[in-house]
Amino acid sequence: MKQIAERIVSWASDLEESAEKQVMNIASLPFVFKHVAVMPDAHMGKGACVGSVVATEGAVIPACVGVDIGCGMIAVKTKFFAKDLPDNLDKIRQGIERRIPLGAGGANSKPSDAGIKFLDETVRAPDEKHMPSPFLLEDDKLQNKALNQFGSLGSGNHFIEICLDQSEQVWLMLHSGSRGVGNVLAGKHIEGAKGIMKKMFINLPDPDLAYLVQGSIEFDHYIRDLLWSQSYALLNREEMMNRVLTELSYSLFSEGGHESEIEVDRINCHHNFTQMEHHFNRNLWVTRKGSIQARVGQLGIVPGSMGTRSFIIRGKGHPMSFESCSHGAGRKFSRNEARRRLSMEDFDREMKGVVCRRSEALIDELPSAYKDIDQVMEDQKDLVEVVATLKQIVSVKGD
Repeated sequence: MKQIAERIVSWASDLEESAEKQVMNIASLPFVFKHVAVMPDAHMGKGACVGSVVATEGAVIPACVGVDIGCGMIAVKTKFFAKDLPDNLDKIRQGIERRIPLGAGGANSKPSDAGIKFLDETVRAPDEKHMPSPFLLEDDKLQNKALNQFGSLGSGNHFIEICLDQSEQVWLMLHSGSRGVGNVLAGKHIEGAKGIMKKMFINLPDPDLAYLVQGSIEFDHYIRDLLWSQSYALLNREEMMNRVLTELSYSLFSEGGHESEIEVDRINCHHNFTQMEHHFNRNLWVTRKGSIQARVGQLGIVPGSMGTRSFIIRGKGHPMSFESCSHGAGRKFSRNEARRRLSMEDFDREMKGVVCRRSEALIDELPSAYKDIDQVMEDQKDLVEVVATLKQIVSVKGD
């Protein structure tokens, strides 16, 4: 840990100038409490640095959460080992791809029972806890998008993996968020906040840092949509993981349908979210953009990039990080820069030994486009301890 400015505490041994500038912009806002905590995987984002933890009083910044509200990880430890898996892992990969819609616009041909139940309970007959804003309540097209995409993966750095730990025990891991509906809702609130700043003649170091003041109707609507989207994202991961377990059961048993006999433990955590927490004797809104909560003893998931190791971690509850840690490796190159630098030869070399779909569309997700995950873990050894080290043997991604 080092203090790189008066109100910035950093665990990053490699922080690009553009990302540091974004952190400084955030730290200059008067409602930011104490300091901004910078995680070791930090890199430039839209408005707010990815890999930052921002505690605030009396206001929140929608862009500090970002457009994929509730994006995060889920991991399942199974009772099986590498020796129990079939020789043909590509058949499992293809089965997963049939069960789970991939890609940015991926959607189910038929809504899932879990998706129908969630939408019924939170939109069609909402209670006060989960009631979203009028943006969702009054938009049938957006509701249909939410329903049809429930249980779908998305694209970019979202993935599904079958992994082995040090003892060759099988783990399942998945990365996804609130899909198209979360993106739409986030975009509406970010633009709404910008409009308020313009109306109130408030000048900011970056327009994307537009904020909403607690007590305003706009703040209340954002928090409602935020909490709804976080619930959607968490349950979306649960739905997909259950489908992966179903597919795996057909390879591990003579007959499928034995999902409940596979799972030992399950971890599900957000890394783009806001919630009220108690730190330094104050109740604060803590926003983590590309960061996970890491209270003392709390389990979490820190994935590497496609083709590299990932980690199951236990938090140490470091107070200066607002009990947080990194959410992964963090990008070293932008997607465009990665596509310019890397080739299919790099793909074949870096993905050797991993069963995956060979595609030029995935070049920007290769390990070379990301920071060194081992360095990230070294940088945050006072934030977390490693419980298990995982290496993927199957990787599923959408274009």
